[in-house]
Amino acid sequence: MSDNYLTLSYGQLAASVLLILINVVLSLRLRLGLERSLVIASVRMIVQLLLIGYVLEWLFALSNPFLVVAIALLMAGVAGISAVNRTSRRFAGIYWRSLVSVLVAAFLITNLSVGGIIQVRPWYDPQYLIPMLGMVLGNTLTGISLGLERFMEGVTINRNAIETLLALGATRWEASHREVQTAVRTGMIPTINSMMVMGLVSLPGMMTGQILAGASPIDAVRYQIVIVFAIASGSALGTLGVVLLAWQALLSPAHQLRCDRLYPAKGK
Repeated sequence: MSDNYLTLSYGQLAASVLLILINVVLSLRLRLGLERSLVIASVRMIVQLLLIGYVLEWLFALSNPFLVVAIALLMAGVAGISAVNRTSRRFAGIYWRSLVSVLVAAFLITNLSVGGIIQVRPWYDPQYLIPMLGMVLGNTLTGISLGLERFMEGVTINRNAIETLLALGATRWEASHREVQTAVRTGMIPTINSMMVMGLVSLPGMMTGQILAGASPIDAVRYQIVIVFAIASGSALGTLGVVLLAWQALLSPAHQLRCDRLYPAKGK
């Protein structure tokens, strides 16, 4: 680590709060009604990040594989639930389908990246495993929520067309594969868009953090490339998995569209 690395005091951290006041003032002056949400989000973010900082510091010191796996499972569980909570519709079993998709995609890609590409030893080293998993989970969560929302919306809007194809003898896949394709594409688009401008318009947070911490810019770029590819593949696998599981739930083996299983989320 470079000798030029600057640590931040809690006083400096408190001073950074002034930056979010710009958003609050704009909301007040333009009557956007976002000031309460901004304050709540800011407080939650500060508390959550400080808590996870202390937890990770403790976890890094212990480097216990059972604790690392437990934290990883907790993170994946929260991600799976949060992905569903962002959708406007529900169906029975949607939560476990989201959890399975998150777990399989994020753990598979993270283990391949950490153990196979970066070649961390031991594989459970929390310094590498937890941050990598967190980045993959965050983007997989977004892909899953977008894919789920798009698929449920697609089968609802195109219900008559799908049912007509089924009545004419099409299989459930033949009648609905376009909705599956569209949903998976929707879940993958945010990652692809960010990759298009990465390095020209935006400097990724992980890369910026490493540079600020004193790492060589070239080393930071190498890690960032690995992480972006891991994020892209994790998001794609998670989206594909949850959309196929939703397809299996809403189109029965008897080749019937079961939109009756869908219901609106509370408060939406």
